[in-house]
Amino acid sequence: SKDLKGAMEILIEQKRQMLSTVEKLDEHMDFASQLIFAQNRGDLTAENVNQCVLEMMIAAPDTLSVTLFFMLILIAEHPTVEEKMMREIETVMGKQELQS
Repeated sequence: SKDLKGAMEILIEQKRQMLSTVEKLDEHMDFASQLIFAQNRGDLTAENVNQCVLEMMIAAPDTLSVTLFFMLILIAEHPTVEEKMMREIETVMGKQELQS
């Protein structure tokens, strides 16, 4: 736990330094960047930022799997949407065989 927290703090500090040197911020804005800017404004503490990023990393796999599950259910319930998605995939990827 301490190792993960320490690694997270290092990554956030690297992100903070990168944000201070980039020319165009809009190309680097993401969740961590928003948290860092909130800290800079005084809305969050460094510990808040570290905790939020850590929680997102830990929770993301569960959240992603639930989101994908419901997305697949909705696609299955709406065949016309599925057909449109398949056409778009074929337009972008061609008719090549997809590998897993």
